[in-house]
Amino acid sequence: MSSPSKASGIVMALFAAIFWGLSGTCAQYLFEQKAIEPGWLVSWRLLLAGSILVVFAITRKDSDAFRIWKHPMDALSLLLFSILGMVAVQYTYFYSIHLSNAATATVLQYIGPLFVVAFYAIKHRRWPVLIEYASLLLALGGTFLLVTHGSLDKMVITEAALFWGILSAFTLAFYTIQPVQLLRKYSAATVTGWGMFIGGIIFSIFTKPWQVQGVWDAGTWLAFGYIILFGSVIAFYIFLRSVIIIGAPTASLLCCVEPLAAAAVAVLWLKVPFGGMDWLGTLFVLITIVLLTLGTKKEAA
Repeated sequence: MSSPSKASGIVMALFAAIFWGLSGTCAQYLFEQKAIEPGWLVSWRLLLAGSILVVFAITRKDSDAFRIWKHPMDALSLLLFSILGMVAVQYTYFYSIHLSNAATATVLQYIGPLFVVAFYAIKHRRWPVLIEYASLLLALGGTFLLVTHGSLDKMVITEAALFWGILSAFTLAFYTIQPVQLLRKYSAATVTGWGMFIGGIIFSIFTKPWQVQGVWDAGTWLAFGYIILFGSVIAFYIFLRSVIIIGAPTASLLCCVEPLAAAAVAVLWLKVPFGGMDWLGTLFVLITIVLLTLGTKKEAA
């Protein structure tokens, strides 16, 4: 059997990003039009997607799905990832959508890689290089345009929406950094599957997902099913496949399509007002990710 082509890896990374972007818009639809609460939706997303990924990990040829629980320190690290990584990044993102919209929340979350760079700069005791300073200025400028539309007199989103959006970026950084050691020992399906499933069980104590809420019709089921299947399981799987084929830096760079997809669909489907300043702010944040990714590739080389 011939190995997958680079083009197929690029296509998979792009579709993963689009699927993730559309899941944010589906979440906004459920919050605004179907009276679904963010915490309730996060619980079911983690439980259902996590259980599917755990089953997938168990059925792999060289399964390591249960080996991770035989090492106490790895199990403890996984528990930490479940709560402060998986639950935190999902809830802060969805709650940010609830307070603003899918487009703004997704762009704000994409500031997260800047915090990752800052963490490693502190860890390795080195000053940021020029490209990282440029990324910082662009990220700040993009956030400023999204939040104020260029005016110092007013904010176009609430302070709460800004707070949860930035918090979402912080949790994304933690989610990226914390499980690195686990991912060097176990498959991504095992770490992510258990992280979702355990996180969903713990979070359910507070959200009581067994108490059905909202308006359930065909639109609700379609949006909910999309978030679980396409926005979680399939997106995760094809993104991992793309990383194997084209490498993590390139795959991560292509994921810049996610905020564009979220913004475009939110504008076209949910009629979210997204003006010139919003698009310019989005562009600044995307350039930030491009610069950071290219800098990472150059350093690796």
